[in-house]
Amino acid sequence: MTDKTSRSIQALRDAGYRLTGPRLTILDILEGNHGHITAAELLRQVEIRDPSIGRASVFRTLDLMIKLGIVWPTVQGGTTVHYMLMPSEHHHHIVCTGCGRLIEFEDCGLGALIRTLEMRFDVRIDGHLLELYGQCAACRGK
Repeated sequence: MTDKTSRSIQALRDAGYRLTGPRLTILDILEGNHGHITAAELLRQVEIRDPSIGRASVFRTLDLMIKLGIVWPTVQGGTTVHYMLMPSEHHHHIVCTGCGRLIEFEDCGLGALIRTLEMRFDVRIDGHLLELYGQCAACRGK
C-alpha cells in the first residue's frame, strides 16, 4: 500500500464510509495505473480482477471518490475522460491536443500565487491540479 492509497483509505474512513472489497479493488487498480485510466479500462480491469463487482458499483464508487476528492476526472485528448488518484498536494499535466500525449511535470511555480490566494481569500489550499493544453513538437511538425 502506497502513501497515496493510504490517504485515500483514510479519506473514506474520515467520511464515515466502509472499506468494502469493491472500493479497495478500485483503489488498487487506480494506483496500479498511476491513476490515469478511462472508465472503460477501469471496468475491464475490475471485471478481470473480481467479476462479482458490477458496473453500477464501479460508477457509484467513482462518484463517491470524486465527491470526497480522492479521484479527479480529467479530459485528455479533447474528449476522453481519465480518472486519477489525487495526490496530497499537486499534480501537473500538459496534454497534446493533437495526439493526446500526456506529459507530467513536477514544478509548476505556483507556490507564491497559492500563498497570495490563501491570504487574499482566507483559505487553506490543500492541493491543486494543473492541466495545460497545446501541441507537442511531433504534432506541430506535421
